[in-house]
Amino acid sequence: MFLPPRHAEIIQIAKDQGRVLVDDLSAHFNVTPQTIRKDLNDLCDQRLLTRIHGGALFPSGIENMEYEARRKIAAEEKDLIGAAAARLIPDNASLFINIGTTTEAVSKALLDHSGLMVITNNINVANRMRVYPSIEVVIAGGVVRGSDGGIVGEAAVDFIRQFKVDYAIIGASAIDHDGALLDFDYREVKVAQAIIANARHVILVSDKTKFERTAPVRIGHLSQVDTFITDVCDLSGIRGICAESEVELIETSRSPA
Repeated sequence: MFLPPRHAEIIQIAKDQGRVLVDDLSAHFNVTPQTIRKDLNDLCDQRLLTRIHGGALFPSGIENMEYEARRKIAAEEKDLIGAAAARLIPDNASLFINIGTTTEAVSKALLDHSGLMVITNNINVANRMRVYPSIEVVIAGGVVRGSDGGIVGEAAVDFIRQFKVDYAIIGASAIDHDGALLDFDYREVKVAQAIIANARHVILVSDKTKFERTAPVRIGHLSQVDTFITDVCDLSGIRGICAESEVELIETSRSPA
């Protein structure tokens, strides 16, 4: 497909950065914002970009990565995050564990606990933990997502709302610099929101790569969680939100083992 030079460069920038913003492109090309909006509309009409407020996303930026590939990203960091989260959970506690490769790392680190009641919408978590007699596993009903074994939909939301647990372990596909927690599937987001609303202590687990990604659906805000565990956070805005909202920030790369 032939593209005018400016359009081709916009596509390349979007591919490199995941998204482009009208104001940034206007300054980069020294043209009016109206010209850039027209460019983006043209590119979106050709399905080369996906429009968002104030800019556009490169298509791969709004598609979740294949599950096994995501599992391998920052695997060591996720294991350390999982271990740190498990240290916060006492024996004989009740907890939600949500969908995600980092939440699965938490489930693996919890296997030496006893007396746990684990409610999950993640088939992989249930399958790992079910064989341990000291852990009771309760699994949500609903639509099973083939890509990762996550259970989503209204039935899962209704199921989660029956409980009030001690802890919730949640993840996010992306964390915006304003503290917004983001995901790709609105059905999964509804389950995550129900989990947050029905736990006494919410633990967000996420490695630093999530600060570099974007996703279109809002779960909530960092200020809604009680503890945020990551490998490292160098973003002053995120650290400020944690301080202002009394969110405990645990950085595994800066904490003693």
